Amino acid sequence: MRVTQLGPWPPPFGGVQTHLVALRRRMDHAGVPNQVVNITSAPESGVPGVHYPRSAAALLRTLVSLPADILHLHLGGHVSGRVLALAAACTAIPGRRSVLTFHSGGYPSSPAGQSASPRTIRGRVLRRFDRIIVVNRELEQLFVRFGCDPRRIRVILPHPHPDRTATEREVLKPRLESFRRAHDPLLVSVNLLEPEYDIPLQIESLTAIREVHPRAGLVVVGSGSLDGELRRVAASSPVAEHVIITGDVPHEQTLALILRAGTLLRTTRFDGDSISVREALALGTPVVATDTGMRPEDCHLFPVGSLSGLVAATRHALDAERPMPDVGAEGDDLDQVLDVYRELSR
Repeated sequence: MRVTQLGPWPPPFGGVQTHLVALRRRMDHAGVPNQVVNITSAPESGVPGVHYPRSAAALLRTLVSLPADILHLHLGGHVSGRVLALAAACTAIPGRRSVLTFHSGGYPSSPAGQSASPRTIRGRVLRRFDRIIVVNRELEQLFVRFGCDPRRIRVILPHPHPDRTATEREVLKPRLESFRRAHDPLLVSVNLLEPEYDIPLQIESLTAIREVHPRAGLVVVGSGSLDGELRRVAASSPVAEHVIITGDVPHEQTLALILRAGTLLRTTRFDGDSISVREALALGTPVVATDTGMRPEDCHLFPVGSLSGLVAATRHALDAERPMPDVGAEGDDLDQVLDVYRELSR
């Protein structure tokens, strides 16, 4: 069994990227030969076995030339014409079985999701996959509406269970450790620096939070198109010296920040599930998140875009007892993906 994953390889370290890295690591440990084809314009990482075709033609040549029994495509966000063309290519190469993981938990409620039908081009392409992995039941029903065979759909959560012991041993880089020591409680958010993550709301909320917790500080982890703009927003804020935007941070360091945080903030205008939310709860860190209707239990929720709601939820999370860490078996969700590969290899 040989597997080629197609998806976004970090940096940046978004949820889909984190899942790809974890799944590749799990295959390595299980002795499954595997490679990755990056499908974004990200610079080359230098990681062995990760390929960076720079055109549609080069991508197709790479897919045909790589030795693989299974092609596993990872998608998040919206399904564009370019994405559909890639999906069609993955299902059309002779001698390969195809798997799709769709990571965008909020897609069913979007206008595009509401229009799902077997007669759409999306439906005709997506139902060609041998297996479809989705991250929640709403997505499972969405793919049924696209005309996909329910027997081919698997609901598997996309987040590996963090190793708490290793995370406790992780030493933060000096800049992060210095900021952490100067701020208590530490608020951490992990997201792409894009409009849908509403980072200015987090920065604005810190002023009100510091009225009750005068040593509070905010660490924003991630990168994206709004990096420069958000740094300007932070610099002009009354609490500028208590906010840092780190850019991309290695996953182990990100987990260490989450473990040491007073709370994780997840402010989104459009969201489904979230790997950082699940990781925080697994580590026993309180989570404050916008209410998308799909959050795990124990999150402190507030309405989308509400500054007063974010401040109130954060204060409540900081004052409440910390949740018990989720000590579920590490790797269970990833093992389920490997089981899908084994089904197709019989």
